[in-house]
Amino acid sequence: MEFVALAAWVLSTVAGIHLLMIWTRTGGLRRQATKVTRFPMLVMVGHPLAAVVGLIVWIAYLVTDEAGYAWGAFGVLLVVILQGFLLFTRWLVGRGGRHARGAEQDFPATAVLVHGVVAVATFVLVFLTAIEVSRS
Repeated sequence: MEFVALAAWVLSTVAGIHLLMIWTRTGGLRRQATKVTRFPMLVMVGHPLAAVVGLIVWIAYLVTDEAGYAWGAFGVLLVVILQGFLLFTRWLVGRGGRHARGAEQDFPATAVLVHGVVAVATFVLVFLTAIEVSRS
């Protein structure tokens, strides 16, 4: 299960990088400077950064088999999921409506859906693995 979680985490990362590239390419950083976006810069930087930190902690768990690393990765994922939920709700509210603005409006719905579903699957798999490892 822990390697399935790793695969899901990597797939979610790839989808997230794709979304970040779209946001950057369509002027996300430029629009951020002029506040023509619904995405807070702290979250736009913190979400992928926290996800990478969590992935590193998860790999540390895979190498050492220490339950503390599994729970640490889960804790980081809590932060990542909360940030992701904030980004998703802001994207969803603005998408095509009268509040639509910013580079995030160029995100393909399929990419957002894949990223979110795989991220939730990763969260569940990491949680179940952490529980299982703690029982051993």
